[in-house]
Amino acid sequence: MILAGGMSTRLYPLTKEVPKPLVPIAGEPNSGHLMRYLHSFGVEDVAINVHYLADKITRAFGDGSDYGVKLHYLHEEKLLGSAGAVKQMEAFLGDDTFVVIGCDEITDMRLDALVAFHRKRKAVATIGLVEADDVTHYGVVILDDDGRIVDFQEKPAAGTERSNLVNTGVYVFEPSILERIPAGAFWDFGKNVFPDLQREGAPFYGLRMQGAYWRDIGTPGEYRLATRDVLEGRVRLLGNPRVRGYPADATLGNDVRIEGDVRIGSHASLGDRVRVAGPSVIGDRVEVGAGATIENSIIWDGTTIGPGAAVRDSVVGVNYRIAPGAVVEGAVIANEPEPVG
Repeated sequence: MILAGGMSTRLYPLTKEVPKPLVPIAGEPNSGHLMRYLHSFGVEDVAINVHYLADKITRAFGDGSDYGVKLHYLHEEKLLGSAGAVKQMEAFLGDDTFVVIGCDEITDMRLDALVAFHRKRKAVATIGLVEADDVTHYGVVILDDDGRIVDFQEKPAAGTERSNLVNTGVYVFEPSILERIPAGAFWDFGKNVFPDLQREGAPFYGLRMQGAYWRDIGTPGEYRLATRDVLEGRVRLLGNPRVRGYPADATLGNDVRIEGDVRIGSHASLGDRVRVAGPSVIGDRVEVGAGATIENSIIWDGTTIGPGAAVRDSVVGVNYRIAPGAVVEGAVIANEPEPVG
């Protein structure tokens, strides 16, 4: 199951018009990458919960066949937390081991190895863990010598961390975990289910995923870093997507300079003397006026950048208009949705 029901306020204003499952990484929604990732380990049926801008999500993903899976939707009228969403899919999840992953994650961890470890330990719940140099923005997990989880620290201050292992939000569960989640209640894995498992001494484990790439793209900073890592080849996306270069249907004017790792989308148009320096992504149908400069930035689909404008170290949302000669630096900008009523 892909958890995707939240509002993604950490990415505002980008996600005021684009729900977080559709946040693009190298020109494709990250949840699409996740579906291909799950399929690569033999997963054929995937559930996803939707709430905010749900119609946009269902239109984009359809039945999931474009990503190699059969997609099953949970339409949540009222959000019930991470565990509460999973509880509502109890009939779908059935009586076998299942995996839960957040739509904010980008990873190449070996899911088969995580499931094998989980089964070998006869665990009821297992968390995929990665090492981080700076754990101050993450949930830290403390293990014993057998891999059993003995404690958590939430965003510990520098120097107080008891481990360098962080919770990736990639979980493997046995169906019995659902018995611990009350129906119809707001229930969270981190705040409710996991503390209960610890208190009871249940078989609750974590596995250090050696050499795995993982990043949570739920903040602008991490989103830009993940995009950089994809463009530079530090993590490989499945399905052979084009992560650099430009397609035949893009229009490039005279004396266009493309420097470093850059991805230009379909039907994009770059005017004369435009300079694009990587790591940068220019989305589909983006129009860049003559003499404009784009450096280390992500431009979402349909945006117009006026002649002579400069965009540096920024993320620009869908269908935005940057005025001729404007300078945008270190910004996260997007259109505000029209008020309802």
